[in-house]
Amino acid sequence: MKKCLLILVLIASWAAMGQGMQAQKPSEQKAPSDAAKAPAAGSSKGSARTQNQSENKDNKVASTQSKANSQDATLLPSTFNGWQEEKSSVKAGSDPAAADGTDAPVLKEYGFANYESAAYTRNGRQMQIKAARFSDASGAYGAFTYYVQPQMQSEKIGDMGASNNRRILFYRGNVLVDATLDQVTAMSAADLRALADALPRPKGNTSALPTLPLNLPRQSLVRHSARYIVGPVALERQGVPIPAALVNFSVSPEVEFANYRSSNGSANLTLIEYPTPQIAAERLKAFQSAGLAGGPFYFKRTGPLLAAVNGNIPESEAQSLLASVNYDADVTWNQPTKPNPRDNIGSILVAIITLIGMILLVALILGFAFGGVRIIAKKFYPDRFFDRPEDVEIIQLDLK
Repeated sequence: MKKCLLILVLIASWAAMGQGMQAQKPSEQKAPSDAAKAPAAGSSKGSARTQNQSENKDNKVASTQSKANSQDATLLPSTFNGWQEEKSSVKAGSDPAAADGTDAPVLKEYGFANYESAAYTRNGRQMQIKAARFSDASGAYGAFTYYVQPQMQSEKIGDMGASNNRRILFYRGNVLVDATLDQVTAMSAADLRALADALPRPKGNTSALPTLPLNLPRQSLVRHSARYIVGPVALERQGVPIPAALVNFSVSPEVEFANYRSSNGSANLTLIEYPTPQIAAERLKAFQSAGLAGGPFYFKRTGPLLAAVNGNIPESEAQSLLASVNYDADVTWNQPTKPNPRDNIGSILVAIITLIGMILLVALILGFAFGGVRIIAKKFYPDRFFDRPEDVEIIQLDLK
């Protein structure tokens, strides 16, 4: 009876709720029609406000992008180690002729991107800084080898540095820096190291340096005579004895040129790395049949690497120098030697079957252990632990 009353109460409440919802629908339908008139009157104001907001957002985005671009274009810091930049002296641009009018074609070959120059002052002293950014670190290294002179002293500034009295040349990442000091002090090297640390860093693969210079023999090498070359203009201006037409820069070779001391005077070693050993073999035949000036020439090919020695050097020393040039290929396995366990369905099935077998084995062992314990207990201790009379009594109901 109570259940019936409860069901009737629930049905009545549901019916009342349904009537209330039907009564509210007309009023809800009228409200939008009345409210629709207000936006119609202020639609012009709302659209104008929305347009202004979108314009403000666009202006903010544009200003943010311009700031980001200006930060990316900035090479030199405003201050380092107490040196302050003179804003009126700052010059910047992307024209290589403005950075170096004489060697602008060479800068293009090395991947010149932009430059910036400025004057810095500290306690009445002055320093002139000119920085050039390249597309990658190999371009900055190549430009450094182009400008460095054999009479310069090596300096531990940036990735590599050299100095000649008040002029210091160094590169860090993909930025080449040429600094001129009014006077050299004990803290000049530390100041320039702080400048090197403040320079922007290249990202990703642009920070990789060329590996060709590592093949140069170090014995008898003239200091700061190595030149890294990637174009015909730099090749000609550095006095490489092999013409650009024979090198064939259309196949994108890399050239390393250096001077060596010999018993008869000095000699030149030219290393040319081609994309493939086949191209190197074809170029070797062209070199040997070209009749180059400045000979005699001694050639060697090792893999995609060509080596040529010429100058005032005995043949035995030339052959010894060529014997020191050997190409070592770095092989990187990028293919997995065994399949990924997650992708190997067979190993997953074997693991499942093994797990099931282990579970069955454990269950079997536990079953035998439990049954054996019962049997042993019943044999030596009957009616004490198992099957006791008070546990196995059966209650009988005398139902008639």
